[in-house]
Amino acid sequence: MVKRLDEPIDHIGWDLWQAAAVWQSRFQSDMVAAGHAWFAEARGGVLAHLDRTGNRQSDVATRMGVSKQAVQQLVDGLVADGVVERRADPTDARARWVVLTARGRAVHADADRIKRAIESEWQKRLGKSAFAALRRALRDIGRPQ
Repeated sequence: MVKRLDEPIDHIGWDLWQAAAVWQSRFQSDMVAAGHAWFAEARGGVLAHLDRTGNRQSDVATRMGVSKQAVQQLVDGLVADGVVERRADPTDARARWVVLTARGRAVHADADRIKRAIESEWQKRLGKSAFAALRRALRDIGRPQ
């Protein structure tokens, strides 16, 4: 059966997508308000795929599911902003390692603070028990079978 476009969307995928979109929009706007205007741009997404100790640039591309050339451009912008720096990979002369600078670590600290604030608001909204149940359910769903 083909879904008609005027039928209401009623499935958990839509609910999950909407909740994630609300969370992401709030997070980005709060990061911009904290002084990280570039966070609402594509390069802001790089930090979600970068370990705090750094990664090979090619691994960031793989994690993001985009080309190495795209990550190259995004990382160039973060380097220009002083958020990350590139270092030689000690195990592969061809590879570059992307590492947070002091400014990048400060950005992560702001991000952690903002994430905790959003989580606290959602917990108040749902109640502690319902929020804990939501977290357990999401973790169960997200765990590979």
